[in-house]
Amino acid sequence: MEFIDYYKILGVEKTASEDDIKKAYRSLARKLHPDLNPDDKEANTKFQQLNEANQVLNSPEKRKKYDKYGKDWERGEEFEKYKQQQPQQRPSSGGQGSGGGFGGGEDFSDFFESMFGGQSGGRNQAKYRGQDLNSEVQMSLEEAYTTHQKTFTINGKNVRITIPAGIEHGQTIKLANQGGQGTNGGPAGDVFITFSIANTPKFKRIGNDLFTTQEIDLYSAVLGSEIMLETMNGKIKLKVAPETQNGTKIRLKGKGFPVYKKENQFGDLYVTYQVAIPKNLSEKQKELFTELANLSKS
Repeated sequence: MEFIDYYKILGVEKTASEDDIKKAYRSLARKLHPDLNPDDKEANTKFQQLNEANQVLNSPEKRKKYDKYGKDWERGEEFEKYKQQQPQQRPSSGGQGSGGGFGGGEDFSDFFESMFGGQSGGRNQAKYRGQDLNSEVQMSLEEAYTTHQKTFTINGKNVRITIPAGIEHGQTIKLANQGGQGTNGGPAGDVFITFSIANTPKFKRIGNDLFTTQEIDLYSAVLGSEIMLETMNGKIKLKVAPETQNGTKIRLKGKGFPVYKKENQFGDLYVTYQVAIPKNLSEKQKELFTELANLSKS
């Protein structure tokens, strides 16, 4: 098994903090994603290595094992337990029947090849589950609003999945048995996909509710009117009540975001009115406003 330097793949030092590792992964994931590098035949391999490096170094427990055991980090503790339980049962390289144990300069890889199915045939042929893989997917708010299908390239295979409407920012879904291959016939690992969903300039999402700001002119605010309001599901007519104040907030029930895996259930849409003060008034308009101001004082 060839050694893969996870720190080198992420471009960070061994002393890097968890935040440094997360930032490096997110930056590289955008650059190395296979969909963005269709002409690079090795893009899929690079992306898998990146996810593998992040999955190990982003876990304090796994990172500690990796730093201690290197490429054999997943089985290093088994080596230690075996050595403690049976310190005298394996002859040393010098052919002695006792005394050598597993100590000295014996390589972890040599041990696992002989113990778990390497070239020498193996003694126990132990089965081990494959490695889990992690990936982050960027998605627009509009995409998350509707149920749709998306194709992912995993281990050189195209996997098409259905993403339900209402999936949330930071939510993770699991693709069972789509990760790294198991050892000696063991089951494959899983793939965990975390979704990153950004708000739009028009809408801000909090849970299943949406928030937006709607500008109305002064005359509509004072006298009341009917306006067209943009929602995530098209435009609707909305009545503005007379004497609406700047900053007034209204709730439109069921006009928010779909509830994840709950058919025909939606959050609410909260609309905040922003009253626009008229500009570039004509002399006649200024006279009328002056008259209104005088009337309000009387």
